[in-house]
Amino acid sequence: MGRTHEKPRGEVTRGTTAPNRLRRVDRWIAATQAAGPLRDARPLAVDLGYGASPITTVEFYARLRAVWPGLEVVGIEIEPARVAAGQAVTADGAYAGLSFRRGGFELPVDRPPALVRAFNVLRQYEEPAAWRAWDELCARLAPGGVLIEGTCDEIGRRAVWVALSADGVPRTITFAARLATLERPSDLAERLPKTLIHRNVPGERVHALLADFDRCWAMAAPHSVFGPRARWIEAVSLLARAHPVLTRPPYGGRARWRLGEVTLPWSAVAPADSPRPRR
Repeated sequence: MGRTHEKPRGEVTRGTTAPNRLRRVDRWIAATQAAGPLRDARPLAVDLGYGASPITTVEFYARLRAVWPGLEVVGIEIEPARVAAGQAVTADGAYAGLSFRRGGFELPVDRPPALVRAFNVLRQYEEPAAWRAWDELCARLAPGGVLIEGTCDEIGRRAVWVALSADGVPRTITFAARLATLERPSDLAERLPKTLIHRNVPGERVHALLADFDRCWAMAAPHSVFGPRARWIEAVSLLARAHPVLTRPPYGGRARWRLGEVTLPWSAVAPADSPRPRR
């Protein structure tokens, strides 16, 4: 930790990004991670692989600092030009506690982070490499820390992310969408994390979950007269009868469902031959 001379580990991503692309996951983090090391005296959050523009890291900083005023945020990129773009943003000192550094999975920071957000970073990796990246990043977290890893579309309308604890165990999976653009819940399958995207086949839990979600969505069609949000809430309520949907705050309940979210324990989607325990 903190050895900035170490060769960055990882691959250069496409770098695609856009303002507000990660608003959904940022909002979820701010609402659900109130406990734990983010409350410590010197909390640190890392935005890993922010892309060609530092805009989503700046937004991450602003949204989380509103909840944790003393939070320090470090944006990390493997591509030097992207790091330079981030450093240009902070050159005038306007963003106290925000910095940008070159690096990769080794996380060149001075202390274990309470939170790592890694979005759209592992899409180009093979599934075994994605599992190894989870291991490596979780091993670098502070005790009680969390890794949020997932993917979203180009403008953030659809996203899926997994929260993992410092022991490397996936804890929850969240599906989120701009409901006005969603034809059916299974459309979110294209945003599954790399550890799951090839598991969306008959016989796997994630496939069964999404198939049941589509059936619940169809059953909730009469609620469409009140708008897509009402239909989504009804579909999630029906889904909770057969799957372990989290129904209580901070992860569940109508307040979160109204935002186009649903969070379940990892056990609802864990591959049968997963190298991780189903918890």
